[in-house]
Amino acid sequence: MSDSEKSKELIHDLYNKLSKRTNSSPELLDIIDVLYQVYLKIDTVSNPEALVQRLVNYIYSTGLKGKLYFPKDENNLIADLGVIGQRAGLNGLYKANYGDKSQFYSYFDDNKMPKN
Repeated sequence: MSDSEKSKELIHDLYNKLSKRTNSSPELLDIIDVLYQVYLKIDTVSNPEALVQRLVNYIYSTGLKGKLYFPKDENNLIADLGVIGQRAGLNGLYKANYGDKSQFYSYFDDNKMPKN
């Protein structure tokens, strides 16, 4: 299984778990939205590991800001994504703003960034 396929599987599982939560804080909704964007893009980017690394950093940064708690099963999924992201080396950190959701959208995307 390739890194992209494994990442998509992990992202899908995490997306489903987070979507079932009853407390929908703005930070949680942002994380769910970014998971969806990364899921859509992961097969088309040249360096999927860097995208996954930025995703993991975003999840932890936004989760900390929103004081979100990730139970063990969700945290394990995030950690597994982090292992894949580590393969990016330093390239994934270049010019990354951890808390900025717009890094997962491009100007030419059909899906416009929601304003939540």
